[in-house]
Amino acid sequence: MLSIAALAALLIGYLFGSIPFGLVLTRLTGRGDVRNTGSGNIGATNVLRHAGKTLAAVTLLCDLLKGTVGVFAGASIVLALGGSESDGTLGALLGGLGAFLGHLYPVWLGFKGGKGVATLIGVLLGYDWALAVAFCLCWLLVAAIGRISSLSALVSTVAVFLLSWIIEPPAMALALSVMSLLVLWRHRENITRILAGEEPKIGAGKKDTEAAR
Repeated sequence: MLSIAALAALLIGYLFGSIPFGLVLTRLTGRGDVRNTGSGNIGATNVLRHAGKTLAAVTLLCDLLKGTVGVFAGASIVLALGGSESDGTLGALLGGLGAFLGHLYPVWLGFKGGKGVATLIGVLLGYDWALAVAFCLCWLLVAAIGRISSLSALVSTVAVFLLSWIIEPPAMALALSVMSLLVLWRHRENITRILAGEEPKIGAGKKDTEAAR
């Protein structure tokens, strides 16, 4: 029964995570397909480029919340199927991981989704709010110094990855390690541009941003 509940938690999380809010919102507001702009990504950064600040903020919030919802949905479904409290913790871990994977690889879009930063923050919020706060504070600090959004996300991801192995149980740290490595992988093009000094800074003009992608 536990294996069925665990699989259900992972699947429910994936379904929540695979909702492409960036694409849905831009289409519902008559802005067309966000994948035709800039990096072709469905995340908030590309929505900002495609449709402006308001829609980008809504996308960011939705992508964040689906990570948190995945965590609580995963725990709830395991408990509802008769699992113990410790089983519920496993359900939370799998639900969060499923939501994250759904955002990165949504079946509805041919497994081509976002880069996972907002959803990772949402998962952190569901796992341990202190990790989410640490991520955001690190992001703000690096952004203030370097003025590069992707660099801030990458440094914050690595920081939370290391912190999780210090203060969290091994199972949670392992789940966060998988997500952190996937965030780094999804940002491999950004890493290349950062190393080449070509990654656009926060507040750069649209032409500069497009030229770097």
